[in-house]
Amino acid sequence: MELVFIVVIFLIGFIGSFISGMVGIGGSIIKYPMLLYIPPLFGLAAFSAHEVSGISAVQVFFATIGGVWAYRKGGYLNKTLIMYMGGSILIGSFIGGYGSRLMTEGGINLVYGILALIAVVLMLLPKKGVDDIPLDQVKFNKWLAATLALIVGIGAGIVGAAGAFILVPIMLVVLKIPTRMTIASSLAITFISSIGATIGKITTGQVEYFPALIMVIASLIASPLGVTVGKKVNTKFLQWILAALILATSIKIWMDILF
Repeated sequence: MELVFIVVIFLIGFIGSFISGMVGIGGSIIKYPMLLYIPPLFGLAAFSAHEVSGISAVQVFFATIGGVWAYRKGGYLNKTLIMYMGGSILIGSFIGGYGSRLMTEGGINLVYGILALIAVVLMLLPKKGVDDIPLDQVKFNKWLAATLALIVGIGAGIVGAAGAFILVPIMLVVLKIPTRMTIASSLAITFISSIGATIGKITTGQVEYFPALIMVIASLIASPLGVTVGKKVNTKFLQWILAALILATSIKIWMDILF
């Protein structure tokens, strides 16, 4: 049973991190429901929402390191965007991560469902012309970016996510950042965000270290592979993959909340 546990957790981490590297997210939007629902299908003990959010926070920290390292060349990382949104989301995610210990399991899932629903709406809005902007000519409202990142950080910290699944739609639709720059920069912002969420979860005793270690190993292998594939895939296709993932997760979470 121990071997089955290791294999199942490793595959969850690998699949989630490969997709996260490809579309520029930390992967909690995928791994959160997978950790909740897949282990019991193999006769393994179910994780609680608190345990899943703790494992996710630690795993995202390492998955995004791998992704950012793979994107370090090519001018895809917007340092100004990363500084403004990263600083704000770090503060917000620490507040959310630490405050989540005061919430019920249902409350954590509700916050997750609301974030996913907002992300779905944003991903379905038109994004015409966003990829026609040269990377060295990208401009955006710095304070709007910082404010939105702070709000996202609080909600993401609560569920142990780094918030990229909603940051990516915000960057594409509201801030008008080109897709590949959005993917690369969001991984860097997500890495910063995951620092706050991880510290908040560890200091409040919400992390199961053995499954977290398995997920981390899978992440460091799979995330750079996902980035390599993502660089070769059409940007419209990447947007639709992310939209489909967020929609499927949102439906599942809301079905559990309502029924």
